[in-house]
Amino acid sequence: MPIVTVQVTRQGTTAAADRTTTLQKAMIHKGVSDLLQQVLGKDPDDTFVIFQEIELEDWGRGGLPLPEWRQSKR
Repeated sequence: MPIVTVQVTRQGTTAAADRTTTLQKAMIHKGVSDLLQQVLGKDPDDTFVIFQEIELEDWGRGGLPLPEWRQSKR
């Protein structure tokens, strides 16, 4: 029974969206399950996909909160 955790920053990827949409999440759940079936022969009914959105300020890179790190790279 595979368990896969997908973590992304909470930010919109489409206009007027401030987070990952329900459709995008559904596509990720299906895509991960399909991939595990194709590569490892795992039954999608036995695959758990956990989707976590992390606030930008709770994600760090290079010793800085992500918004500050991105600003420093501009």
